[in-house]
Amino acid sequence: MVAASRPRETESGSSAPAKSRSLLAACLTHALHDGYTDGLYAFLPVWQAQFGLSYAALAVVRALYFGTMGGMQIPADRALRGLSPRVALILSTVAAAAGLLIMALPFGFAGLCVGLVVAGIGSSIQHPRGSMLVTDSYGAASRRPLGIYNFSGDLGKAVLPALVAVLLPIFAWQSVLGLMAVLGIVLVVALVSLAPAASVTRNVTAEATFGRGRGGFRILTTIGALDTATRMGYLLFLPFLIHGQGGGLPAVGVALALLFVGGAFGKATCGWLGERLGVIGSVMVTEAATALLIAATLFTPLTPTLSLLPLLGIVLNGTSSVLYGTVPELSGGDTGRAFAVFYTSVIGAGGLAPILFGAIADHSSQTIGVLASAATAALIAPIVLALRPHLRNSTAGSREKSV
Repeated sequence: MVAASRPRETESGSSAPAKSRSLLAACLTHALHDGYTDGLYAFLPVWQAQFGLSYAALAVVRALYFGTMGGMQIPADRALRGLSPRVALILSTVAAAAGLLIMALPFGFAGLCVGLVVAGIGSSIQHPRGSMLVTDSYGAASRRPLGIYNFSGDLGKAVLPALVAVLLPIFAWQSVLGLMAVLGIVLVVALVSLAPAASVTRNVTAEATFGRGRGGFRILTTIGALDTATRMGYLLFLPFLIHGQGGGLPAVGVALALLFVGGAFGKATCGWLGERLGVIGSVMVTEAATALLIAATLFTPLTPTLSLLPLLGIVLNGTSSVLYGTVPELSGGDTGRAFAVFYTSVIGAGGLAPILFGAIADHSSQTIGVLASAATAALIAPIVLALRPHLRNSTAGSREKSV
């Protein structure tokens, strides 16, 4: 009964409205920044034509933002952990919006590069600080809110790139970037009333010590990297897979949309699954289903493949919500740094995986490349068993919380 009361004691530190405002602040920030991140893809063809860039140079330009965002997670967390959630999230959004404005100003190619770096710095701040705000606000009950926070990023990825694609044929690309920056300014105004002005950290350190040692966090980070590698590897091959089944460009668009819709739903619901089955059970179920469904899409005709993609999206993306929700438990008391390390790992894996799986396919075949991504998901199942000694709830469910 003592264990059963612990979550209630932790949760009582903040009122329900305060928790909701904090979650909304973190989610809005995550949605905007992830929208910025994926919205930049729509500008790549424009920049290639504007500045006469080769594909290799275009990849380098893209890496200025993504490399900065991934590489600055840990330094940004270390430098800003003394700031309140309000100041940290506002600073991250101001920096990202400022980067977009620099890109929009008539500074040429150099301005574009500088702006991408500045925007990447801004987005590197919000991931660990937003996750930490949710964890601090909800304490032991943070798994499901972290799933919602994770899901909010997908909403931004769905809305903002689509808006950019609609606006680019109508306005100059600099004007579109300016409009995106204005959205950041609007968010800054909203954060003034939503984000807490003081740190809400109370019992997170005590809660985190339930994770027994750092080994559990290393295992979790490895699983997160492999999960992301599976997702990015499969996305590399999906358009070619659809083409091979007789689908044209519209079919590719439908396939990606179905996968992403399923993925967004998975991120919103798999946090709940983690509470019911536990980390071990839910990750094994989702990764086994991911491996089987990826392999199945190799052997089904176009229409059955399209029907499988929403389900594949649920398990392909949903595991990440379970993993993010487990970071506080295995953080060893420094949850902010743990989130920064975790995000650095998954972003790095997302960048390297397509290169690795592409090389495998180049030296064998597309089918082998797809099966390699499925095998990566299957590899996670035995690895996650090693987490069992490090978790206070090795199989979840309300029964364990009451023991």
